[in-house]
Amino acid sequence: MDAPYWRMQKEELLKAAGTDYENGLSENEVQKRQKEYGKNIIPEKDRRSVLQIFLSQFMNAFIYILMGATVLAFFAGEITQAVTIMAILLMSGILGFYQEYRSENAINELKRYLSHRANAIRGGRQMQINAAELVPGDVVVLHIGDIAPADIRLLRDEDLRMNGASLTGESKEVEKTAAALSLEKPAPHELSNYALMGTTVTYGFGSGVVIATGTKTFFGKTATLLSAKIPESDFQLGMRQFSDMILKVIVIFTVVVFASNAILNHGIVESLLFALAVAVGIAPEILPVITTISLSNGALQMAKEKVVVKKLATIEDIGNMDVLCMDKTGTLTEPGMELEGAAEPGGSPVVDGLILYGMLCNNAHVQGKKTSGNAFDVAISDYAKSKPESAMGHEGYERIDDIEFDFERKRMSVIVKKGGKPLLITKGEPESVLSACSHASMNGKLDAMKGARKKITEKTGLLSEEGYGLLAVATKEVGMKTHYTKEDEEGMVLRGFLLFKSQPKKSAAKSIAELMELGVSLSLLTGDDPAVTAKLCRDVGLEISGGRVIAGSEIEGMDEKRLRKLVGRYNIFARVVPAQKVRIVEAYRSNGHIVGFMGDGVNDAPSLRLADVGISVDTALDVAREAADIVLMKKSLAVLAEGVKLGRKTFGNITKYVLNTISANYGNMFTLVVASFFLPFIPLLPSQILLNNFLSDIPLLTISSDNVDEDFVRKPKRWDIRMISRFMIYFGMISAVFDMLTIALFLYFFGVGAALFRTLWFLESSLSEIAVTFIIRTKHAFFKSMPSRLLITSSLFTATVCVVVVSLPAVGSYFGFVPPSAEQIVLVGGIVLAYCLATEAAKHLFFRHYTEFSAHY
Repeated sequence: MDAPYWRMQKEELLKAAGTDYENGLSENEVQKRQKEYGKNIIPEKDRRSVLQIFLSQFMNAFIYILMGATVLAFFAGEITQAVTIMAILLMSGILGFYQEYRSENAINELKRYLSHRANAIRGGRQMQINAAELVPGDVVVLHIGDIAPADIRLLRDEDLRMNGASLTGESKEVEKTAAALSLEKPAPHELSNYALMGTTVTYGFGSGVVIATGTKTFFGKTATLLSAKIPESDFQLGMRQFSDMILKVIVIFTVVVFASNAILNHGIVESLLFALAVAVGIAPEILPVITTISLSNGALQMAKEKVVVKKLATIEDIGNMDVLCMDKTGTLTEPGMELEGAAEPGGSPVVDGLILYGMLCNNAHVQGKKTSGNAFDVAISDYAKSKPESAMGHEGYERIDDIEFDFERKRMSVIVKKGGKPLLITKGEPESVLSACSHASMNGKLDAMKGARKKITEKTGLLSEEGYGLLAVATKEVGMKTHYTKEDEEGMVLRGFLLFKSQPKKSAAKSIAELMELGVSLSLLTGDDPAVTAKLCRDVGLEISGGRVIAGSEIEGMDEKRLRKLVGRYNIFARVVPAQKVRIVEAYRSNGHIVGFMGDGVNDAPSLRLADVGISVDTALDVAREAADIVLMKKSLAVLAEGVKLGRKTFGNITKYVLNTISANYGNMFTLVVASFFLPFIPLLPSQILLNNFLSDIPLLTISSDNVDEDFVRKPKRWDIRMISRFMIYFGMISAVFDMLTIALFLYFFGVGAALFRTLWFLESSLSEIAVTFIIRTKHAFFKSMPSRLLITSSLFTATVCVVVVSLPAVGSYFGFVPPSAEQIVLVGGIVLAYCLATEAAKHLFFRHYTEFSAHY
């Protein structure tokens, strides 16, 4: 926008841009400009450098506690403790960095699936290219649903309207023009002859010349565009609640531990270091890393199943989704549709004339053997190609003007001329077209609509019950003028109906059954006729709750309370407009459901954004793909069902880590608190606590790829903080009991000294945390649920390291350990085995008593 392109006439603009409107740029010129201007991309604000990823490993409250403990130990003269804590801190950071860096790279690789497309004219041909390849001077064509891929000065507009919500924050349609403006220094919102990057075509058609790309666009220069607040997902809410709970436990434990040890004269500095180490011992400090790894692995697995995730947190929500709102086209039916014939207003079969009208009132674009456009227009065009006699002579008509389709009128019109007076032809939704007609052509004569309407409605009802989709066709002779508007669509003659059928997908019934088995309720939101919708539901085995289809007209004017009751009883909605879809999605969410919405059209964007899980397809309009959280590379419920399963597996593995770490950590740290009241020395040195924490976390880093029980995948899951708290206390107490037995056994029965006691307790604590993972990872008997090979291997490796560390004087002495005897190690192993057997028995009692928790685990 450096030059005043808005003031330039067409020829002046083309000269300034160095391009040709009809032919566009040549490939050679494109390559030159790409070298000069670079890619048409805006650097991602959330893309982190290697250094940022590494530093982020040390940026949480638990790490700050450790850093404070390190500084405190250093100034207190505890150099060994300080170095040990710092070394463990660094090792944890490196391990977390490696996993997170690998995961982030893998996710960024998936983004190549989601590149935006642009329709550009190059070398005299219109082609679809990656929007990142656009350069200033490219001629770009804009259709309804497109997102402007760069800043474009318009040179042609046909009732073009655009939504600038991405720039202004206001969802408001703005009419565009191709005319030059006389403004001196216009604000962006005043540039009515510009299509600014990020704005969306909501109506009409346009084309123009790219005058700015990438960071030179208005979008690229506005930093606030990239900082939109993303609503908290159900998963993120659960994680926040869990973190709040853990923080409260940490604060209580830290205060109690410090106070008790200080009162018992264990030394202020030593007591504070011990208290801080206990705080870190309780904390699930690698939860962010585990979450990132699990979500990234889930995203990669989903990509293999043709499900591309745009926002990682959505993986959990798709797994927890319990209501899916969807359209029927391409989901329950095959993507295309077929024109099977035509009928006159009274219902009698007829072909002559109606197909011709359908071909004239048609925006399908034929290029070689390929026909593109909306499904109805393509079906009419294909029918005419297969039966040329049905639309004979349509080439001889001149198209003077058109009145674009919109969702308010639900019809489109064209004005054509062949010799005599211009003829206005309208086609659209039957009720809409009938309302604009004064007469109907019945058996070769014109009948007044008032008398014929009842018979016509009865016939269309019967056709709909047979599964036909109907488009009404009407005509009217009009006078010659330069421009026609929707006010001209009145007093027309109804000529008849075009009859369409969409074939149900062969896989639909199986996919519906699979989603229902997974606990996902299906809700159909379609603009189609209620009778057609009901027949399709019967054909594919989709249950019609409440026994009837709800029409959009019934929802209009209904208050939110009544609508919430309605969606609780009925699940099939027909003749709904986009605004009603939004209200239905909101009603489901208000009823406490986690809602998925599957859409691919320009008017689906609000519902996609509102839903907990916005789902679109790779072939969807850009505006729908942009609003979605998940993009399916194939529009299929079967693909979505796989995504649901993978989402639940990911959630399951994160849950395993949370339950394992809080129960084991809580038990061990609770014992430390209690023991510190009666032991004449600190039970474990801070460095020993942290080493225990570090080693026991190693196997848990592999839990993201663990196997998940089949019955866990069958139903939606949600965070239940109340039950997680009970789980922590219940299993933590079992751990604490065995810790106390260990204290009694070694300290009072065998009479070992402080150093050996700490060594044996460290060994028991570490091995029990590693071993109990195999018990807690499933609610079934541990031998009935096979863990992953990686979890087994890492657990055996870490257990071996624990034994080696305490057994080798060169290593163990650094942490304050003394080598235990073989008999003592075997005794510790026996205690760990008894602890695991007791935990296994207690687990069955817990799930039998807390049946509601069993539903979430």
